[in-house]
Amino acid sequence: PIYKPELTSTFPIFHRISGAFLATIVLFSYLLCLKIGLICFTYENFYQLLFYSSKLILISVEITALALSYHLYNGV
Repeated sequence: PIYKPELTSTFPIFHRISGAFLATIVLFSYLLCLKIGLICFTYENFYQLLFYSSKLILISVEITALALSYHLYNGV
């Protein structure tokens, strides 16, 4: 290869990517809470959705925790 990216040039790129990912997660969570509201937590369909999507939620929480820890430790 002609160009080999250096390690010091890739860290800021991944820092910005993780920051954009975290901002998207926060915005999506905020809009979801506005859309659902408190009344939806009493419906059985909401609990079924949570039960069937629990594996997906677990994976997304792990990815978000990884992005948060990278963004936190890289920014220090």
